[in-house]
Amino acid sequence: MNKFFIKLLILFFLTINQSISEENVMILKLKDGDVKIELFEDVAPNHVKRIKELANSGKYDNVVFHRVIDGFMAQTGDVKFGNSNNKDFDLNRAGMGGSDLPDLKEEFNSLPHERGTLSMARSSDPNSANSQFFICFKAAPFLDRQYTVFGKVIEGMENVDKIKRGDENNNGSVTDPDKIISFKSL
Repeated sequence: MNKFFIKLLILFFLTINQSISEENVMILKLKDGDVKIELFEDVAPNHVKRIKELANSGKYDNVVFHRVIDGFMAQTGDVKFGNSNNKDFDLNRAGMGGSDLPDLKEEFNSLPHERGTLSMARSSDPNSANSQFFICFKAAPFLDRQYTVFGKVIEGMENVDKIKRGDENNNGSVTDPDKIISFKSL
């Protein structure tokens, strides 16, 4: 009887842990396929809350990857100037906008910027992250503890690798950029 109870308890906790973790899993749909992302609510709760809020309200849908540097990262998330279906869309200004929500206070943490890491973009002010984020193609340790890591690609990195690269001589600026098809919670 005691072994049965222990096995039942273990099964219960495994089920609970799976459902909790699914709350922090999102699907980023790209032209080449889906990307499954785990969000790190424990180390960046306000950034995760913002990403979920914008994503689940459709704000990231049709937003372009305006800055993509081969061997470094792909940046997106300008919901003001980067949404290709929005009246304010302006590829020349993509990367200069954010959402209508206030900027976020930094939540720098000890998670490394490695392949597949999602981190918030910001200006020189550490407390200026708003809606823009980037996905690392390779490790970028020089960014560690300087930008807020809030998630990681857990499936589909090969689809991120296919995002159209930008002009190396123009800070990764992309002409005719790829875009987010949709970004939603699991």
